[in-house]
Amino acid sequence: MKLYYAPGTISLMPHVALLESGLSFVGVRVDEASKTMADGGDYRTINPLGYIPALVLDDGSVLLEAAAIVQYIADRDPTGQLAPSHGTVERARLQAWLNFLSSELHKGGLGPLFYTALDERAKDVFRQRLRARFAFLDQHLSTRAYLLGESYSIADVGLYAMTGWTPRVGFDIGAYPNLAAHHARIANRDAVREVHRIEGPVPA
Repeated sequence: MKLYYAPGTISLMPHVALLESGLSFVGVRVDEASKTMADGGDYRTINPLGYIPALVLDDGSVLLEAAAIVQYIADRDPTGQLAPSHGTVERARLQAWLNFLSSELHKGGLGPLFYTALDERAKDVFRQRLRARFAFLDQHLSTRAYLLGESYSIADVGLYAMTGWTPRVGFDIGAYPNLAAHHARIANRDAVREVHRIEGPVPA
């Protein structure tokens, strides 16, 4: 398998999942701005829409969308510790969290704050949405270590990645101590530290 990733994006989630699973893969770095791959090729030949990540399977087929990719990885993880089993309510809760992260935090909250051309009044709408959603997460994490309770899952890495974007858009999560503690907890995982070492600093 090949994982196409870019530092500072949600590709951190499948990158960590692959390392934690022990599955064999090759990482291919992509410049998010130019869409140029490490070999000089155009990433849009992999994903015509240009966004990260993509996972190319051994048969050459391409899997897109981080939430789908991490579940594919988790279902092939020999330890079975990255996601609950299919058909269980716990798996449905995992999928609910992955949808929440994608729609409510990523595209409906943090993502628009990266657009410098967006009017500040419009950005305030998204900041207000984030305050409500971070307060919800902070309350949820006040009685549990991870999103699913006491069991770590791939959704925790997704939340970690997104809370890691907050300094880049000028949003302080200091008012949400349980959320900040969760971020620090995930940051200490060996695979997370290794992905940061591999990917290096986020380009300006």
